[in-house]
Parts: sequence; C-alpha cells; structure tokens
Amino acid sequence: MINLHVRGMWVLAAAGVLSLSACGQSGSGSSSDGREDAGSTRAGSGPSAAAGGALTIPEDADPETKNHYLMQNAIAACMKERGFAYTPVAGVEPSEELDDGEGKDYALAKKYRQKYGFGIHSSVVYPHDPAVVVPEEKTDPNDTYRSSLPASQQKAYDKALGELGPIYDTDTPQRPPKDGCVAKAELKVLGPAKSKAEQKREDAEQQERDRQAGQALNGDPRLVSLAQEYATCLRKEGITVTTTQPTGIGDMVKFQVSAQIPPDAEEPDADEARTLLTREIDLALKDLDCGKEFRAAYWPKYEKNPYVGNNG
Repeated sequence: MINLHVRGMWVLAAAGVLSLSACGQSGSGSSSDGREDAGSTRAGSGPSAAAGGALTIPEDADPETKNHYLMQNAIAACMKERGFAYTPVAGVEPSEELDDGEGKDYALAKKYRQKYGFGIHSSVVYPHDPAVVVPEEKTDPNDTYRSSLPASQQKAYDKALGELGPIYDTDTPQRPPKDGCVAKAELKVLGPAKSKAEQKREDAEQQERDRQAGQALNGDPRLVSLAQEYATCLRKEGITVTTTQPTGIGDMVKFQVSAQIPPDAEEPDADEARTLLTREIDLALKDLDCGKEFRAAYWPKYEKNPYVGNNG
C-alpha cells in the first residue's frame, strides 16, 4: 500500500500514483453557500480533461496511472452528488530522459552523462531542465475552491471528501473514513481493502520473488564475470570498488558521489555546482565505459528478473 495525495491530504491507494498537479479551476456555477448549482457542470481544463470535467485516460496508460485517473473521476462524481465541486487532477509525469543515464542504451546514456553526469549536481546547474528536474506540483484547484467556502462549508466539504491526515510509517494500514468520497472511490476502483493476513501473505510472496530475482542475477556466471571485469576497470581509473555483486555494481559509483554530500549540507551555488558537476561527469563517463559490456548483459536479464533489494 502506498500514499496518494489528494487536496492536501493523504489517502491510501493500492497502486502507485504520480504526483498531483492542477488540471483546471473550480467551476463558476457555484451558489453563495459554496455548493454547486443543480444544473451546472464543471469542465476541467488541459489536455486530460473531457466534457463534464472528467479526466480522459491516456490510451497508453499503465495500470497505476489508469487507477489514478479512475479514482479522481470517481471522487469528482461522488462530490458532485453531495453538492460540492471537485476538479479531477492529473499527475505530473517525470520526463523519460530522467532514466537515460542508467545505461540501458549506451548511446543515450553517454549523451546524458556528458552533460548531466549522474544527475546529482546538474539540477542546480540546470534548474529548469526536465532531464534532471521532476516538474513541481502545481496548486491543487480544489484547495482554492475549498478556501473560497465559508468555514462551516469547509467542514462539510472535508467530511464529504473524507479527510485523512498525514500517514507515517506504520504496520497498520490506514484508510480514509468509509463514508467519504475518497473511500468510496477506492472501493469502486480498487475493490475492498485486503485483510492484514492477506496483505502479509502478499508481502511475503513479493519478498520471495525479489529474493529469487536477486539470486538469479547475482548467481549468473556471465554477469559475475563481467562484474569482475567492470570492477578491475574502475580500479585502474582510481575509483574505489565497494561491491562486485551484479545487482550493486551498476549504481555503486553514483551512490559514492551522492554519499559525499552531507545530509544537512546546504545546496551549492551555481558556480560551486558547476565545479562539482565537472568531476561528476568525469566519474559518470568512466563508470559508463567500464560497465559497458556488463550493462549490455545485465539489463536484458534484469527485465526477466526485476530486482528491488535494498533500493526498494
């Protein structure tokens, strides 16, 4: 289970959901008490909005994205039944270029790393470049709509939506109030919540699949041999090798660069970031070239054995 942000609150969803952004403004057909006029319709704006304000699900949407769109549309329909406006909000989708530096495609990775390195310090040097910066969440139009309501109506709006405060790490799944629109949308789109026993069983099954995937990759003789060659090349370049496991060596140098940044360090200014980026690019290119043959063999096998391990 993971968290989904809706109107500044957190609700539990069974599928991954992208960050939320504004898709339009609240409708103009609202009465003075904040409730929507019976005959009004609210059309959202933007390429994802269809007639009536519903989000149009992209044809190539993956299951997680589809569920998000369906949830948002279901919440909007429920809120309308209760006399309130709600604008379905689409997700902010990160640029595919963010993955170019991983090395699945050597040519793309080289082009990426020549400019951005591992993508660690480049966000300061190129603060508006989608290749290294995930778009910021825009203001949720539903926050604006709620703020325009009288205090009494704000409470009614919260109750209708189904408020749930911030969710922190907990062994007990938290769900929004059953009578709220969020909970009703979850039930409609995702189905009944899993019992603790069922969720525990699914988690155990996933952990076992992950263990087997890691074993398949780290126990592959070809990958083990190529990882050793990769490590030897890195050492010749003066780069410290802390692991030769196939599932770890590909990100090792990147993690080393990232680990050199103190947890409480202030963001460097542009000039300092450029200096750091120059060194990062050098290490990123050396790492890419040393691991060229390894990655060419690793990624196809990873697709057959998707491994999360300590990175998940």
